Amino acid sequence: MFKTAPLSARILADMDTTTTSAASAPRRISALPGPRGLPFLGNTLQLRPSKVHADVEAMARRYGPLFQMRIGRQQVLVVADAALVGAILRERPDGFRRPDVTARVSDELGGERGVFLAEGAVWRKQRKMVMQAFAPHAIKAYFPLLARVGARLQQRWAQAARDGRPIALNADLKRYTVDVIAGLAFGEEVNTIENGDDVVQRQLELIMEGTARRSLMPVPYWRYVKLPYDRRLEAAVRATRAATNGFIAKARQRMQDDPSRASHPHNMLEAMLAAADQEGSGIDQGAVIGNVSTMLLAGEDTTSSALSWLIWLLARHPAALQRAQEEVRGVAPDPSAFTIEQMDRLEFVDACAHEAMRLKPPAPFLPLQANHDCVVGDVRVPKDCVLWCVLRHDSVSEAKVHNAAAFDPQRWLDGGNVRQLAMPFGSGPRLCPGRYLSLLEIKVAMACLLGAFDIVSVDGDSGEYHGFVMQSGALTMRLLPRAG
Repeated sequence: MFKTAPLSARILADMDTTTTSAASAPRRISALPGPRGLPFLGNTLQLRPSKVHADVEAMARRYGPLFQMRIGRQQVLVVADAALVGAILRERPDGFRRPDVTARVSDELGGERGVFLAEGAVWRKQRKMVMQAFAPHAIKAYFPLLARVGARLQQRWAQAARDGRPIALNADLKRYTVDVIAGLAFGEEVNTIENGDDVVQRQLELIMEGTARRSLMPVPYWRYVKLPYDRRLEAAVRATRAATNGFIAKARQRMQDDPSRASHPHNMLEAMLAAADQEGSGIDQGAVIGNVSTMLLAGEDTTSSALSWLIWLLARHPAALQRAQEEVRGVAPDPSAFTIEQMDRLEFVDACAHEAMRLKPPAPFLPLQANHDCVVGDVRVPKDCVLWCVLRHDSVSEAKVHNAAAFDPQRWLDGGNVRQLAMPFGSGPRLCPGRYLSLLEIKVAMACLLGAFDIVSVDGDSGEYHGFVMQSGALTMRLLPRAG
């Protein structure tokens, strides 16, 4: 007899009314519609690594909000209904976890499990440590450095505007986010904005791409034969681990030299080390290393991707761009005088950021794995089944959102259901702990851009490509210094 965990009642209660009644007998996953696959490979060949998000979204439009597919021999339940996805996310970590394959790929590469991969009681301990690093008073202490990095970005763009040169938008925004993370998280002012690419930045990009690629492979070929790509990937992991150990050693030395840093940390790493050193924390050196790596990986690509899409969209919507410019120029015109309070008052810029992430989410899907037998919607889900949660489906559906394809930041100021449909930072207990910091980075960068320049154009490859996150191709931006 199929048993369900207590969580299923709550998931059934959130079921979209268009699906079969919860009182009906649950369907098996094998009874669901879905694309036909091949023996052993399943639907793997129908999923392009760089377009995997778009391929599954297209399947959802064809087969509906609940359908099946296979990646190799792994049966997968695809869930594209926002209410069901929200209910699933609220059941983490007890009901669902990240797929075992993600942790195995990380373990094989020598990674430590930070809060991103940790589960159960281990996750709860790590979450407490990480949340101390992201506490409001801690973010306020880090803010002056964030403003300095933003000012450097503005100076770089000012020189390009004076010279009439196009700006490599994606590359500059990655430099900005790397400098922010290195400074806020580790107390290291690497200043790639002025000095060029940092080695860690290049290694991170390879690791993120390689981790995503291996997670989708039906056969772990690298266990038997390593291609040149795999050797480069593993070398990048070793280099990043060495850099991470260096960050931790320097932080430990600073805290030893100045014991007051334990109660008043100057950066996130010091805050994590102080939390880990508390009696009974249950946090070891490996957990700290894992979370340093998580900050590097999650903090660099997600925010830079969101910024690239936001600027690209604003350049195509002059009315929204003008309103955002007027808000910035009235509230926060000068990077040298930026305050957190000013950033919090940039309500329209914040709405623009959320609208950009609704249309172009850095994380358009989230794979999970069931911890127990349960029922999702009207489908029985066995323990260890993989669920593919599509995060961009209802949020861009005309049936759910008025004028869904349009870039309309005002919808975020008017209320409505859009906040329940778009979940760029996840939902529930495992809501991204860096959400506020990411939005703060976005608003600082946009204030530096809109306060000093007029956007002439943003051109280039605006196609969507998925690696670790969903990002555009190479974009170029041209600016003019602000008139008057």
